[in-house]
Amino acid sequence: MLEHGGKLREAIRRHGGSDWIDLSTGINPAGYPVPQLAPDAWQRLPEADPALVDAACDYYGAPRLLPVAGTQAAIQALPRLRAPARVSVAAPSYAEHAHHWARHGHTMRQVPYDQLDAAVRDSDVVVVCNPNNPTGETVAPEQLLAWHARLAARGGWLVVDEAFGDTARELSIAAHADRPGLIVLRSVGKFFGLAGVRLGFVVAQPELLAELEDMLGPWAVSGPAQEIALAALRDRGWQAATRERLARDGHRMRRLLAAHGIQAGGTPLFHWWPEQRPEAFHEHMARRAIWVRLFPQAARGIRLGLPARAAHWNRIEQALREWKQA
Repeated sequence: MLEHGGKLREAIRRHGGSDWIDLSTGINPAGYPVPQLAPDAWQRLPEADPALVDAACDYYGAPRLLPVAGTQAAIQALPRLRAPARVSVAAPSYAEHAHHWARHGHTMRQVPYDQLDAAVRDSDVVVVCNPNNPTGETVAPEQLLAWHARLAARGGWLVVDEAFGDTARELSIAAHADRPGLIVLRSVGKFFGLAGVRLGFVVAQPELLAELEDMLGPWAVSGPAQEIALAALRDRGWQAATRERLARDGHRMRRLLAAHGIQAGGTPLFHWWPEQRPEAFHEHMARRAIWVRLFPQAARGIRLGLPARAAHWNRIEQALREWKQA
C-alpha cells in the first residue's frame, strides 16, 4: 500500500516518547462531537438512509449523490467503470488516484497543475484535487467546468476530489455534477474530523451512481456512520463556528511558520512547503514527539496540520526555533 499520514503507533514504536502531537493528516483535530446513537444502530443491517442523502445534497449543493465507505472506496472503483483510457492526474496530489488508474489498464500520466489545460486536449479522463492535497493549489470553478465541457464532448470524464473543499466552498462544482462525465468526490473525514467513520460521497449522474453502487455492493456504509454524519451535516451552527476556528488557527500556523523562515501554502486544515531537507526536518520533529507528513519523492516537502490542544502550539514553536538554529 502507499504511504499516508497517521501511523502514530509506528512513530511511537520507532521513536518512543509520549504525548505525541499528530500533525500528519490534515484532519480537523477538534472534530464533530459524536451524538449518542440509536440502540439498534449496531444490530440492524445498515440499509441506506434517504435522510442522509437529502442532508448531504443540501450541505454540498448537489443534485444527487451516493454515500460510500470513504472517498477511498470510490477512488478504487472508478477506474474499473471505464474501458482503457488516456488518464491525466494532476501532480503532486493524493497518490491513490494515480495508483489506481494505473492499475486497471489505463494509460496514466501525472501532470503538473500548470500544464493541465494542455493535457485536457489528449486525455479521456482528468483527475484534479481542488483544493489540492498536499500543496493547497486551487483551480477556479470556471476553469474546471471549461475542462469538463471539452472532455465531455468526446465522452470523457473530469473527476474532481473536493475532500478539503469545506473551507473553500466557493470552489465547489458539486452543483453541476448532473452533467455527463462530471464526478465530484466529497468527504466527512477532513473538515468534520470524522475520518474514523469512513464515509464520503460521490456526486455524479444517476447512471454512473447506479453502476458504482452495484459494484460496491449492499451495506457499503455502516449504520453508525450514517447516523453520525446525518447529525453533522445538519448542524449548521457547528459548521459555521468550525470554519471560523479553522480560519483563525490556519492563519496562526501560517504566521508561525513564516516567523521561522518557512513560506507555506495550503488550506486552513494543513500547510505544505517544498523543503530542501525533508527527511532531516521530519526526523527533527519526530525526536520532539511531533509527527508531520514527509513527502520524500518527486514533491519533496513537508505537510503539517493543526494541533489538537492549545498547549501544543508552544512545543511546535520551540521545535521550529531549534530547526532554524540548527
